[in-house]
Amino acid sequence: MKRAVIVGAGIAGLATALRLGRDGWHVVVVERAPGRRSSGYMVNLIGPGYDAAERLGLLPALSASELGLFTTVLVHADGRPKFTVPAAIAEAALGERTMSVFRGDLETSLFEAARDRADIRFGATVESVEQDTDGVRVELSDGTTEHADLLVGCDGVHSATRTAVFGSDFVVDSPYLVAAFPLDHPVPGVPESSATTFIGPGRTAAIVNLGPQRSSAFFTYRCADPGADLRRGPVEALGTAFGDLGGGVPEAIRHLTKDPANAYFDAVSQVVMPHWSTGRVVLLGDAAWCVTLFAGHGAALALAGADHLGAALRRHGDDLPAALAEWETGLRPEVSKRQALARRGMLQYAPPSRFHVWMNDLTMRAITLPGVSNLVRRGIERANR
Repeated sequence: MKRAVIVGAGIAGLATALRLGRDGWHVVVVERAPGRRSSGYMVNLIGPGYDAAERLGLLPALSASELGLFTTVLVHADGRPKFTVPAAIAEAALGERTMSVFRGDLETSLFEAARDRADIRFGATVESVEQDTDGVRVELSDGTTEHADLLVGCDGVHSATRTAVFGSDFVVDSPYLVAAFPLDHPVPGVPESSATTFIGPGRTAAIVNLGPQRSSAFFTYRCADPGADLRRGPVEALGTAFGDLGGGVPEAIRHLTKDPANAYFDAVSQVVMPHWSTGRVVLLGDAAWCVTLFAGHGAALALAGADHLGAALRRHGDDLPAALAEWETGLRPEVSKRQALARRGMLQYAPPSRFHVWMNDLTMRAITLPGVSNLVRRGIERANR
């Protein structure tokens, strides 16, 4: 039986554990956190990500947690509506093979599917890695040592596996911060089945109302010193950056004060590497190719990456180099495209000037015109092929 050690029990790690476990591998997953994460922001499964979720057998469990599409109301700083983009526009653009869920619900579905196929250990991480042509030796912080055929680093944008094995020169930082968190209850002033979105120079604030336990908030802004704001924490940093806004923003930030640890709050960084593997060590998900939330395909790429890795390993049997080479060659064009889209998306979510805000508004208003939504749909279909 082939053996794999997977570092990280997020979407990428659990999806890889599920796929390899299903293919007959003995899998050990180590996760630094003491337990599972049960919440998180909204993620979209579209294109290859939706296809991978289907192949991994996740769709039946996820359907109960699906958030669905919603109307977007663009608002002024005080919360007054500018114009509305109906949900039908998103439906026409995205097509039928798409799904929106909370990250925590996706991780729960993956955990439930993978728990009987993998040895999942919380509160542990990798202390050292040694490899040769015959295998990889992994010493863990719990005092155990694992000998495996493959080590898969799925430990995110701040990957310790990447630093230990590949070095530390692959993170490309941007002067932006992102915060996203679920809301226990809808925020007053945000219509049901809608999102109110303020986009101003250098920042965006979006509040989504899909009912109790199904609502969420998203903030992003340009920042001269992201590290300083991270040290301040999400409540203080968001209060300063968005404290002048009305509508549902003040209530969302007040909600955050109850449980600031429940928020995703981080600097915006991409991971750009010439190779995702060396010998018997491979990186997957944000550890290898973080595209940022500006791209909106992080979860989808993690699922697709895990599924495609399993398929390549199965096709090539004992020829690990050939499997990893084929896997990376097949996946890299999609990753490169999403990273490029994310860099352009920074101008959409954090426009550099009022003129750029006006141009964004003009573009979104145009999308609502008859016939334009069909052009958008065809463009997105081509992008997701």
